Amino acid sequence: MIPETWSHLPFFTRDWPRIEAALATETRAILPPAAQRFAALDLTSPDQVRVVILGQDPYPTPGHAHGLAFSVEPGVRPLPRSLGNIYKELHDDLAISRLNGDLRGWARQGVLLLNTSLSVPAGEAGGHARLGWQKLAEEVLSEVSATPCAFLLWGGHAQKLRHRIRPDDHLVIETAHPSPLSARRGFFGSRPFSRVNDWLAARGEAPVDWGA
Repeated sequence: MIPETWSHLPFFTRDWPRIEAALATETRAILPPAAQRFAALDLTSPDQVRVVILGQDPYPTPGHAHGLAFSVEPGVRPLPRSLGNIYKELHDDLAISRLNGDLRGWARQGVLLLNTSLSVPAGEAGGHARLGWQKLAEEVLSEVSATPCAFLLWGGHAQKLRHRIRPDDHLVIETAHPSPLSARRGFFGSRPFSRVNDWLAARGEAPVDWGA
């Protein structure tokens, strides 16, 4: 179902019907389940967004993806390696250790965990990269950047969309992706979580409880 608070975006009348039709003809298993496809937008409405973490596509492992970038259901073990590296940096940055991989607590505090593609065939990372989903991410970035916001752009894929962020008094943190292939090239040691909270504090806003 189209998220009501985002339904004004042109994507939902211009692009979504075609993507929905394409997904309906797929013979492969599609992740996440249809009911969770827009979970990131369902949990964080435009007026609540304070921070955006931009991912690429959902985890292609069945049982992992549930509609929020980098997040997994609470019972998933072991954690996906990118998420494990995010948690390593979180601990090094703020000495916070999280008990599971469910990031819905972040989303409820205004952290939009958005992938640039909202579906993936099981076992085929990037399999829906050309389906047209990126138009939604572009429109969301333009929408939320109408007011000051913090953006965490991890990796080249996310950074290619920086031009969709409107000029304003934003915090934009661009580093390597937390994947095992690149985390040591600038993600580790970047301290994104404390930097976001310092920026929010300077604006008189409550910090994000990254342990929630």
